Amino acid sequence: MTCIPNEKRYDGALFNRCGRSGIVLPPISLGLWQNFGGVNVFETGRAVIRRAFDRGVTHFDLANNYGPPYGSAEENFGEILRKDFAGHRNELLISTKAGWDMWPGPYGVGGSRKYMLASLDESLARMGLEYVDIFYSHRPTADVPLEETMGALVQAVRQGKALYVGISSYSPERTREAARILKSEGVPLLIHQPSYSMLNRWVEKDLLGTLEELGVGCIAFSPLAQGLLTDKYLNGVPAESRAKSGVWFNNEFLSAENLKRVKALNEIAKGRGQSLAQMAIAWVLRDKRVTSALIGAHSVEQLNNSLDATKKLQFTDAELTEIDRYAEDGAVDLWKGAREEAA
Repeated sequence: MTCIPNEKRYDGALFNRCGRSGIVLPPISLGLWQNFGGVNVFETGRAVIRRAFDRGVTHFDLANNYGPPYGSAEENFGEILRKDFAGHRNELLISTKAGWDMWPGPYGVGGSRKYMLASLDESLARMGLEYVDIFYSHRPTADVPLEETMGALVQAVRQGKALYVGISSYSPERTREAARILKSEGVPLLIHQPSYSMLNRWVEKDLLGTLEELGVGCIAFSPLAQGLLTDKYLNGVPAESRAKSGVWFNNEFLSAENLKRVKALNEIAKGRGQSLAQMAIAWVLRDKRVTSALIGAHSVEQLNNSLDATKKLQFTDAELTEIDRYAEDGAVDLWKGAREEAA
């Protein structure tokens, strides 16, 4: 059945300016990292995406290797676009990325021009698109000159296969250099996608200030610390959790210290009339330098809960002070090694 979008989807919808660009993003964007691959129920993912659009979410974030298996999230998203959004492409902002491993051999990973552009072509084919709105360098790479990786992003724009470009998990110093190279080619850096949460605050030291100075937007991924900042682990480890599956979740995340912090933060959220997940998302968005928070969702119910974070985005000084007592580094930054290796 073809999707008939909610006619009132933009009534009251919020949007934030992305740096100093002409683009705005919804405060909460939907990422298809997990839950939308070939191993997942297609109609469930389809329902989540349709509901997100009905609630004013216009930005959908993918990458070449999202699934599992690799590529299947883009394939499924492409099918959903054809079934439900054929007449709404101009209302959508679609992003994809390349950088992590995608296919075997030396040309299926990293930041080379060959890999980046071949990957983009494959992503466009899987989604049935002529262009993406944002094409990212998914991670910094130490063994590829930054000029080559940025040159690939520039070429994607000049070929009309991407409208804007972004980077993910780059250090402040490498971000400055990437922005400089892109600017010299007449292609501004639109956005940076770092991990950021109450248990992973590395961006606050220098990166957010760097992005503000450069006029670059910021979309924070993993604001829920891979699900740790939800009610999922307050009473043990559920069988269907990432901790049980071992997918992008280190059981060391469930240290006594982290669980103590999570339980304390949950009590603060209760006092605000929010779920812990809602407060965690709102907290990331408290800093106006953060354009959007990137979430995942395995059901419409979970999506609705997360999107309801926008109903209470303001914090009192007392609440922020109390949160700071527990919002400390929890060793959940899985991307730190790649960032530091390429620094």
